[in-house]
Amino acid sequence: MYTIIFLTLIMPNLQTSDEIKLKQVTFGAGCFWCVEAIYENLEGVYNVESGYSGGHVDNPSYQQVTSGRTGHAEVIRFDYDPSVITYEQLLEVFWHTHDPTTKDRQGNDVGPQYRSVIYFHDDEQKNVALESKKRTNASGLWSRSIVTEISPLINYYTAESYHQDYFENNPNAGYCSIVIAPKVAKFKKEFSHLLKKN
Repeated sequence: MYTIIFLTLIMPNLQTSDEIKLKQVTFGAGCFWCVEAIYENLEGVYNVESGYSGGHVDNPSYQQVTSGRTGHAEVIRFDYDPSVITYEQLLEVFWHTHDPTTKDRQGNDVGPQYRSVIYFHDDEQKNVALESKKRTNASGLWSRSIVTEISPLINYYTAESYHQDYFENNPNAGYCSIVIAPKVAKFKKEFSHLLKKN
């Protein structure tokens, strides 16, 4: 799926006639606050948003999702420019920044809403994700087998406004300082070559 966006909306110094074609991604890798905080830092990534996917309840609330009974995963959805960063690179960040070997949990966050999942938007994403998972499993990056679900995107609901940019807006909150900040720092060190230039 492509999203066409005028560069002037995201890069005001460029001419209005310039356009780029953006593709969209939906990933789940535990608490969406953590995942959002990581992908917002990547060059070529835009409009990172926290939400819910994969469940059977329409427009669920956070309270419903955290009950573990709606079938949704906490996910992030974002656009990216494939001429700047590739889907393969986005997947590499995905495999390295959470534990894809634990079913329905990330650290102390336990439940199906925290499952590791890649929701593909088209057959190309599906095939690349399956190959990337196979390659990563064989690489020895993780000592246990990857259990990440790779499924078609069937729905997506934007999470409540207070979840958006949560780490940026709440850096001193306990979960942010204890869990997210160290994870983001480690990611920035490992993937410094993919970070946005400020």
